[in-house]
Amino acid sequence: MKLYHGWSKERQIISYSSPIARESVMQLRPFALDHWLEQKFTADPPIEFDLGASTGPVWTLRELLALEEGAGERLIETALSYTSSTGTEELRAAIAGMYGVPPEAVHVSTGGAEALLILFFLAAEPGANVVLPNPGFPANAALAGSLGIEVRDYCLRAENGFRIDPDEIRARVDGRTAFVLVNTPHNPTGAVVSPEEMRALRDFCAARGVALIADEVYHPIYHGREIPSAAQFEGVTVLSDFSKALCLSGLRTGWIVERDPARRARFNNARAYFTASNAALSERLGELALRHCDAIYGRARRVAQQNLALLDQFFAEHANQLRWVRPAGGMTAMASLVSGADGREFCRRAMRHGVLLAPGDCFGMPEWFRLGFAASGEKFAGGLARLDAMLRSQAAGADR
Repeated sequence: MKLYHGWSKERQIISYSSPIARESVMQLRPFALDHWLEQKFTADPPIEFDLGASTGPVWTLRELLALEEGAGERLIETALSYTSSTGTEELRAAIAGMYGVPPEAVHVSTGGAEALLILFFLAAEPGANVVLPNPGFPANAALAGSLGIEVRDYCLRAENGFRIDPDEIRARVDGRTAFVLVNTPHNPTGAVVSPEEMRALRDFCAARGVALIADEVYHPIYHGREIPSAAQFEGVTVLSDFSKALCLSGLRTGWIVERDPARRARFNNARAYFTASNAALSERLGELALRHCDAIYGRARRVAQQNLALLDQFFAEHANQLRWVRPAGGMTAMASLVSGADGREFCRRAMRHGVLLAPGDCFGMPEWFRLGFAASGEKFAGGLARLDAMLRSQAAGADR
């Protein structure tokens, strides 16, 4: 199985089949989602309820250290030097233990973002294409386009619960496909890929020498059927991080699970050029977090499930104004106005009422908006109450 085509001395501009990926090589479009979310630090009036974030309930350093007696003292003894470019042995062993793979199958990165950057960088060969979900994490198509990679997107449709269409994915693959990427649970929709679908995609890709990448940053947060990690399937490359399901975005640490030693060597070589290693303190704290991951996942599940129940009631009460697709996993959902009006304008109105949402046009879905239901924790109910008042006022013609 290839990952990816051989190194080339030059990259060329190619034609794109997807309008969301038309970039000049080495040029990045403005990151609309992050620019919008940055307003929570400067908005006037101030943001009281952050329902735009895609993470889980935030942990403080004090809370994290309290999980284990003596953790603070041991942290103080951490040598503030470079760590291994593949990650410390202790952190890799802890990650490997979650997946049932040997520690050498784990490659640590600076967040999931660097893991994705490595994968796209290594795929950047003349004529290469990648198959990505649309909607999806906006950075993916932008990175591919900036590196001269053709993006062949497969659509996640609301009428199908934003689930993947395996036939559409298969139709996008050809002899120049570097990899197929699936994100499960999916950001921003919360859709989930079943083990049966993952296995079928693995078999299809393996038969054609195409890598299958499973972005699992929201695993194992599910709101129905519990889904095992795609790492159970030989030949699937899995990436994840501490930012989403583990609720520790400030650690800026992620990882790739890859059984093939030749591919890991290429990941390691790329990382040596990009960031060399993680912060020693982040890796030590990550190791601590994984020793107590049941407590961290448990809190994330509890908060997400409580707030999802509030969303069920909220959307039922406002069914004449709003519609949504209930997520099967993760901590975000997509909703839209029944009228089909622009989602960004709705988000602007919410911001004037102190509530931050994420406009759907950041994901190529202008009629929709993303709502995060875990990062705000116990404050989520207050944010929904504020949106409820806004919608009732709007229905009465008092809010414009």
